[in-house]
Amino acid sequence: MADPVVEESVNNTLVFSFEKNFDEDAFLKYMKERWTDSFMYSALYVMVVFGGQKYMRNRQRYDLRPALALWSGFLAVFSIIGTIRTLPELVSTIENYSWVHSICVPSFFKNVPAGYWSSLFIVSKVYELGDTVFIVLRKQQLIFLHWYHHITVLIYCWYSYTEHTAPGRWFMVMNYIVHSLMYSYYALRALKFNIPKWVNMVITSLQLAQMIIGVSINVVVYWIKGHGGSCQQSYENLHCSSIMYFTYFVLFAQFFYSTYIVKKPKVDNVPQKSEERDKKHA
Repeated sequence: MADPVVEESVNNTLVFSFEKNFDEDAFLKYMKERWTDSFMYSALYVMVVFGGQKYMRNRQRYDLRPALALWSGFLAVFSIIGTIRTLPELVSTIENYSWVHSICVPSFFKNVPAGYWSSLFIVSKVYELGDTVFIVLRKQQLIFLHWYHHITVLIYCWYSYTEHTAPGRWFMVMNYIVHSLMYSYYALRALKFNIPKWVNMVITSLQLAQMIIGVSINVVVYWIKGHGGSCQQSYENLHCSSIMYFTYFVLFAQFFYSTYIVKKPKVDNVPQKSEERDKKHA
């Protein structure tokens, strides 16, 4: 008998047949064999981005607003669905077991539907590299935080999947939530909606909070493992995660400070057309 279109999981979440039929063992085998491809994707990304900047140096910028709206809109919808499909599993794990269990036992990889959306989360980190292409073609400022974040997240996520790193449950859900807001914001801006500045501040604040939580989880895992407890995360992975999240925290804090706290010098008697302001802040 064919699988039903939907059924109910143990935490009362509707499950679609494509989620139920996902072969996590096959995907794990693929990732163990090919996770180092993430270095190849990162190298190609660097060549395209910085080669593209050189190519665009003496050329007119492209507008690309419709394409950017579609790109960001797709990632916004994907992230919203990812949040809906993975957040209930995190909440259920904490309620039925404990907070420590949620960061030390990687049961979410075998959960339906969280397991399926965990795999899509990993794959999406390659797709998200395309964000930078719009920055290059539109001749916007490319800051170190942007491309460093893309590369390190991609490599770390692919590497972490091979050992089913337990804290990945938290890292994934937080990322889905923040990206739901961030890409929705980008899509609306590309469609020329006038978004208040405080919305951007909230999103950046959530990104910063994500890094603080990431650092805190790593500290807890160090403590648990150091006191003889069992936690599914190798020390090698834990070191990488700690360095990654700490550098993110420093870079996002610096970005928040320079963008929203430091007062910009006012330029008197220099009129600025609305279209020029739009290009500057797009």
